[in-house]
Amino acid sequence: MKTVLEVRDLEKIYPAFRLDRVSFSLEEGKITGFIGRNGAGKTTTLHSLLGFLSPNGGEIRFWGEDFRGHEQEIKQRIGFVSAGMSFYNRKKLKTITAVTKRFYGTWDEAAYRRYFELFSLDEEKTPEKLSNGMKIKYLLALALSHGADLLILDEPTSGLDPVSREELLEIFLDLRDEGKTILFSTHITSDLDKTADNILYIAGGKIRAESSIEAFVRAYRLAEYEEADPALDALLIGPRRSKNGKTALVRAEDAGKLPFASRETNLEEIMVHLEKEATEA
Repeated sequence: MKTVLEVRDLEKIYPAFRLDRVSFSLEEGKITGFIGRNGAGKTTTLHSLLGFLSPNGGEIRFWGEDFRGHEQEIKQRIGFVSAGMSFYNRKKLKTITAVTKRFYGTWDEAAYRRYFELFSLDEEKTPEKLSNGMKIKYLLALALSHGADLLILDEPTSGLDPVSREELLEIFLDLRDEGKTILFSTHITSDLDKTADNILYIAGGKIRAESSIEAFVRAYRLAEYEEADPALDALLIGPRRSKNGKTALVRAEDAGKLPFASRETNLEEIMVHLEKEATEA
């Protein structure tokens, strides 16, 4: 499988936060979910990848090319979409598009029209007249109209109603089927359960896990119990109170060592308990 993006030892240092030697890679034609609690380093990582921030160290390579030496040509192949992106709210979409397409030598007007129709967009409207979901679709239309092979999405479904989220998730799956590569940061883990092939988990500025989503979930089970012998503390990960007692993660290979039952778990439960463990470490 071809590697689209390779990041090695990426660092960004602030007085109260450090992106600490972040390393990972993206496979072509896959959706990779980027998870972590707010403030974990997701947006800092994405902005560093795109040159919005200047990293203090590390190497970033897209399609085998160093980003610093080939930024302009690389950005022609990347589409960035963020729920927090701002617009000229009173300018019509057709005016915003006319300005945007001047920056891309690969702009495909036929593709732009096709995506506008597919996403039911109206270029006579202004951004202030669009729902959050329609704004994301508009940004996707712009990205796809200049032939972006890699989509970097920063919390794209944040704040959307359930129906709009489902519509966007279906679009992401369709784009993957077309061979697009997607890096998708979110704290809504159920979106990744439905779409992601691979997972990146970041906590405290460090990558804690990188694997297929299936392998990541299979690596843990959830123990449910009332009390546990302190001798088991080393096996129980991130114990939390529950309605009927306590829950904790346990590594799948250790589940048989417990005197009480465990069950299959999911991405949200894993993240909640790993974050508890990281906070108390």
